[in-house]
Amino acid sequence: MKHATRGFSLLEVVAATLLLAIAFTALLKVAGGAMELTRNADGHSQAALWARSLLDTVDITTPLQAGRTEGRFDATYRWRLVVTPWSPAVTPGQNNPMRVVKLDLDVIWGPSLRERSAHFSTLRVLGAAKSP
Repeated sequence: MKHATRGFSLLEVVAATLLLAIAFTALLKVAGGAMELTRNADGHSQAALWARSLLDTVDITTPLQAGRTEGRFDATYRWRLVVTPWSPAVTPGQNNPMRVVKLDLDVIWGPSLRERSAHFSTLRVLGAAKSP
């Protein structure tokens, strides 16, 4: 007696190949998304390092003055710093001997169509205010 060997039909092979292609495409999308998230996190980490460097040294060489300044860290990252006077809420009759400024720093990077930015804000005590 002869036993007939039965293989897969063409329809089953096509269906299996299609299912494999769909699964592979989904995996590639997930991997691509993970790589984009990693690049984004790296960009923000670099921006934070640049911001810390600038904020740590901003008033060492020249005194801070109210206004806006801009510059570049390197070919990729640039910055915009806004310095504004800041005063805490004081009760009437209370004298505030400190001069405080608010520093708002934006670090910007990336191509102009997909520009990214990170904002950093802090207060800096400048020293004792002069009494009249």
